[in-house]
Amino acid sequence: MTRPALLAATLACLAAVAPLPADAQGATTVAEPRVPSLAPMIKRVSPAVVNIGIRGTIKERGGQRNPLLDDPFFRRFFDVPPDQQGPRERPFQSAGSGVIVDAKAGYIVTNAHVVENASEITVTLQDGRDLAAEVVGSDERTDIAVVKVKGDSLTQIALGNSDRVEVGDYVVAIGNPFGLQHTVTQGIVSGLGRSGINPDGYENLIQTDAAINPGNSGGALVNLQGELIAINSAILSRSGGNIGIGFAVPVNMARSVMDQLIKFGSVRRGLLGVNIAPVTPDIAQALGLPSAGGALVTQVVKDSAADKAGIRAGDVITSVNGQSVKSNTELRNAIGLMRVGDKLEVGLLRDGQARKFTAMIAEPADAATAGTAGGAAGGATPAEGAPVHRALAGASFADGPEGVVVRAVEPGSAAAAAGLRAGDVIAVANRTAVKTVAQLRAAAPAGGSGPFVLQLRRGPTTIVLPLR
Repeated sequence: MTRPALLAATLACLAAVAPLPADAQGATTVAEPRVPSLAPMIKRVSPAVVNIGIRGTIKERGGQRNPLLDDPFFRRFFDVPPDQQGPRERPFQSAGSGVIVDAKAGYIVTNAHVVENASEITVTLQDGRDLAAEVVGSDERTDIAVVKVKGDSLTQIALGNSDRVEVGDYVVAIGNPFGLQHTVTQGIVSGLGRSGINPDGYENLIQTDAAINPGNSGGALVNLQGELIAINSAILSRSGGNIGIGFAVPVNMARSVMDQLIKFGSVRRGLLGVNIAPVTPDIAQALGLPSAGGALVTQVVKDSAADKAGIRAGDVITSVNGQSVKSNTELRNAIGLMRVGDKLEVGLLRDGQARKFTAMIAEPADAATAGTAGGAAGGATPAEGAPVHRALAGASFADGPEGVVVRAVEPGSAAAAAGLRAGDVIAVANRTAVKTVAQLRAAAPAGGSGPFVLQLRRGPTTIVLPLR
């Protein structure tokens, strides 16, 4: 190749790799990716979360009140003024949160404890409007209440399915903690099926570490799609502030309660008519079950819905209407959300065999009370030697024609604490029929401790008593 030709080829190569002009560079620059953000979802959901201001009065007794003021003779004799004769009333005001679930009708779901003792309720929307509200209904046992407002251009939230929530799901709490309106915190679902916050309540709470503080009560717990999955309800705290343990009422439970509150103004709970106990691993072993879980029926109330359906003491309920029941708490919650007249299909294990029964939830007034203890059989031989089982210490037994008769139970003894009563007739112990004290002792676990399940008759009622 000649020198001119080589120079021409080199210039051509340099031209191929030369940088583009500045204006050409700008035309081909790739835009930087957007930083992940919850902002779009929050903007869509926030208008459905409201602040609820409460005014009312509560009755209280002063801490230094003289106990003589409670004596009517003392009040008359000394002519105590009327304002000092009874409990004093004092005004209060508080604030919480709520979630608009029906924009057209103006229904807002919140906590029952938020609107308790309220005489005046003001709902403040995100756009600053203040609307007067009235209580439609309130249910303390689930801590759910519904209030109603009249207003235009309301925004409602989409309801999710709390049955699909799993531990580890990301969640966002929206509310008004400490009066700071529309505060958003983010976390995960830390646990499911929590209970024990309200011993008399129906609880299946979702636990979250999303920051929940006073004022968040009644606010929204949403998933990343902006769907309501729970109503924030309570926190576990030593100081009153957030420590990362908050609880919320699942939306499926709240929706069931809300429907009844809107329709009836209260929750009309019926009864199945059973007493239940948890099926622990040792109880499962004693009953010969493949695994722990479900709810052990310890007693069936005579003439109740369960009795009419054919459910018996000793059955282990494992499902209701096709939904599995993993514990006695789950069964209690499921029945507690049923309406009077509802039919339910009960799946259970009886003698190791799966069976199904159909029951109709009855009015509480229709449920019969449990039978009283029957008398002991005469001519029986008292039990001798060491206690049959540690949990039966303090009870004396005798042979009977239909089972082992409990002759007496010492007050304050282990047997009394276990629920045994004089006059009970033990018919089955750990799946073995017993009529004599010797047979009862033979059926007991070796060493007098361990799982021991008794089936006994108390008057006309059959009772299952799990002992540990």
